[in-house]
Amino acid sequence: MHPIVALAARQHGVVTTAQLLDAGVGRRSIARRVEAGWLVSLHRGVYRVGPVTSEYGREMAAVLACGDGAVLSHQSAAAIWGIAKRDRVVHVTVEGQARRDRPGIQVHRTLSLNAAVQNGLPLTRPAQTLDDLRRTLTRHEYERAAEQAEILGLVLPDDGLVEFTRSEAERRLKALCKAAHLPAPRMNARVAGYEVDALWPAERLIVEIDGWRYHATRAAFERDRQRDAALTMAGYRVVRITWRRLTSEPYSVSAQLGALLNLRPV
Repeated sequence: MHPIVALAARQHGVVTTAQLLDAGVGRRSIARRVEAGWLVSLHRGVYRVGPVTSEYGREMAAVLACGDGAVLSHQSAAAIWGIAKRDRVVHVTVEGQARRDRPGIQVHRTLSLNAAVQNGLPLTRPAQTLDDLRRTLTRHEYERAAEQAEILGLVLPDDGLVEFTRSEAERRLKALCKAAHLPAPRMNARVAGYEVDALWPAERLIVEIDGWRYHATRAAFERDRQRDAALTMAGYRVVRITWRRLTSEPYSVSAQLGALLNLRPV
């Protein structure tokens, strides 16, 4: 295999002038290959190698065009992670002083960058990608991306976001009730043979906090409904609050709980 082709195969079919020079290909040879169509100019100093094709050549070319340390971000990173669609332009983030946009590339600036590699492409980590999307997508689009990230298991504690755990859910709910001046629930109480997340005995109200990872399967879905039916038959109201709502919509959740706690069973 030709050395240039081998290099391009590792980089989604894309090479730079600097890499070609390091490989011993002179500037005149580069010019001849461009003229012959064997090298196709994508950006200044960035070429697609004719025989090599890749789904992510456009993204790799943009990263290489923006220089050392550049990574895919925003919708471009989200598309690689599989949580949103590609944008018409490639989004690239660089650390420090922002470089100018290029045709087909939108450059973003950050003071600190902690990147990952996916499919051979440098890109922002899932949590950072979601944070970027929060400022550029509509609320509906962002929520769909966040949900997809949860489904794929991309939102992890080392990304700077708190993962759903029972103890963390308990802490959050108790803190929310305290802040809203709501009566504190009994946590992990047993009702009708089941252990429930939160119980207000006088109001016969049960709140279950759902994390997608633990409730996404058909078996879990069926089990939750069977459990809710048994608790309802025992005379309790069962309300399910998602982990996302508990962490992202605390005011809405506290208002809902306040209304429920003001109701008395007939």
